[in-house]
Amino acid sequence: MNIDLALILTVLTLFTGIVVAINKFSWKLSAEGGETAPDARHTLVEYSRSFFPVLLFVLVIRSFIFEPFRIPSSSMMPTLLEGDFIFVEKYAYGLRLPVLGTKVLETGEPQRGDVVVFRLPSDPSVNYIKRVIGLPGDTVVYERQRLTINGEVIDLEPADESAYSVPVFIEDLDGRVHDILVTNPQFSTRDGVYRVPEGHYFMMGDNRDRSKDSRFIGPIPEKYLVGEAVRIWMHFIPWNMPDWSRIGRKIE
Repeated sequence: MNIDLALILTVLTLFTGIVVAINKFSWKLSAEGGETAPDARHTLVEYSRSFFPVLLFVLVIRSFIFEPFRIPSSSMMPTLLEGDFIFVEKYAYGLRLPVLGTKVLETGEPQRGDVVVFRLPSDPSVNYIKRVIGLPGDTVVYERQRLTINGEVIDLEPADESAYSVPVFIEDLDGRVHDILVTNPQFSTRDGVYRVPEGHYFMMGDNRDRSKDSRFIGPIPEKYLVGEAVRIWMHFIPWNMPDWSRIGRKIE
């Protein structure tokens, strides 16, 4: 079962804020409890006074500035590993109202090569993270592990060193240089020609043969974008020591 933390946080913030407002203009109970009132009301007011500023602060930060996410799979290896905890810049592609997701302010658009968190269109309670490959109007061809975008073949060079048992290649997407994994250089999953509709983005994982991305789920509508993944703040897998070397890494 997926828990909607944004909804819970928004409801709690609204509830405590309403209680504080009612007390200010109607109940007028002092912090010292100078006016007689039922103990339950005093308790509710005091808890609301204490928690409302904290809840409001967290709601604003989480909804409009940064939100933490945990990487649940290997689809973005070697850029992101399972167990990485990352910060997502929520204001990168516009400010949206919590829960409703309505954009209230335009701040920017995804660029090719950005690593983006988005909600799965078929189940918006599920978040995915992939790399932007195709922009609105692009034609993306994926064949034999190579990308061709609008007729231009994307540079792909073998990496000098690799910590993995499968080939690692260096890909350059409009100056966004990053590594990708190729499980089987002789066989590519979901080769094809993909045309990106207006208002949509074509996403792919860096672990090209182990990623359920736009080759399978289709291009992602702009309204489902959550934000840009910008930095790793922790790497931890239960029963293992944290990997301190990954802390603070910028996501390329």
